[in-house]
Amino acid sequence: MIEIIDVSMTYGAGNRALRNINIQIEDGEFVFIMGRSGAGKSTLLKLLLKEAEPTEGRIIVNDMDLQRMRRRHVPRYRRTLGVVFQDFRLLNDRNVFENVAFAQRVIGVSARTIRGTVPRMLKMVGLSAKYKSLPGQLSGGEQQRVAIARALINRPDILLADEPTGNLDHENAAGIMKLLEQINRRGTTVVVVTHSQELVAQMGRRVIVMDKGRVISDG
Repeated sequence: MIEIIDVSMTYGAGNRALRNINIQIEDGEFVFIMGRSGAGKSTLLKLLLKEAEPTEGRIIVNDMDLQRMRRRHVPRYRRTLGVVFQDFRLLNDRNVFENVAFAQRVIGVSARTIRGTVPRMLKMVGLSAKYKSLPGQLSGGEQQRVAIARALINRPDILLADEPTGNLDHENAAGIMKLLEQINRRGTTVVVVTHSQELVAQMGRRVIVMDKGRVISDG
């Protein structure tokens, strides 16, 4: 569960990015967070990733109070999250297999385990035949699927997707959303930040709308 309780965030010079935000997301939910540029969506993600600290309020993720979390525990906490970005953030000098495997290598997973887990994950995202391809040889939709596979390889409880279809055409965007639905059906909590009203309307899921740092609707 994600609990955001009376959270406000003020940057330097009195710039208030978030104003008394209250959001609760249950385990296994699929939720969209919408809003124009400057609404506070990106700040909210930074707080969930513990890349920034709120000025006021509390954030509790899976019974962990982020404000009380010691710095040495942050890397372990982040492993419970999968994160997907609009710009993919793949390693351009490594093939598909190695990009996905990288997320396991950095936490010390054995080569033997990686040889089993990565092919299964690539099969799930429909890229088994592309495992030797470099990112530059893939379409935008395929690159995003690699990024999703990498985000999921360590079995996170929560997947945070920041504009995951922002650089994709309509067909590829629809494919990515179907994949995220499939991931959600397996039990992963999915939180998607987007500004695409068309995309949200097609999905029929819970939508939290933000504007000028406030939640203005949730339903």
